[in-house]
Amino acid sequence: MEKLQASHGVTVAWRSFELRPRGAPPIDPAYLARIQAARPQLYARAKNDYGEEMNAGPFGIDTRPALIGAKFAEAQGLGPAYHTALMDAYWRKARNIEDRAVLGELAKRIGLAVNAFDAALTDPVLDAAVSQDIAQAQAFGLTGVPALVFNDKYLIPGAQPYPALVRAVEQIRDQAQS
Repeated sequence: MEKLQASHGVTVAWRSFELRPRGAPPIDPAYLARIQAARPQLYARAKNDYGEEMNAGPFGIDTRPALIGAKFAEAQGLGPAYHTALMDAYWRKARNIEDRAVLGELAKRIGLAVNAFDAALTDPVLDAAVSQDIAQAQAFGLTGVPALVFNDKYLIPGAQPYPALVRAVEQIRDQAQS
């Protein structure tokens, strides 16, 4: 996304999406086993197709505190830095981003006041902002991530290579100009 921002001047607004919302039923052990078995293939694809090394954190965790933390970071002007740190912690360093201590470390690393960050994790206004993002995702029909929505109407599901995103941006711009 950073490359697309630099090359095409797109604005990125990260939105909340929970894969395992609080209160979700327990994960079926057979399903969890399939996910775990597929991870090596996912890692190989990330490396081969995108040049990314992956070492994902635990599956099936409650990410709501991390999402609320993102809303706080955005309000402090540090949304992109928080998002980058969070994604790096989970997808490359296998950190448990459900753990508030891990989130506090990330907040401190990017320059957020840790006490204010910790307090924000229980802020009902920020929690409502996360819920609003999730409702928007449901309105778009999203059932998983990654997913990109351009101009609030063009959905591109799944991880896509940079050239595919460039084509999408250029097609959307061409449509807007005609």
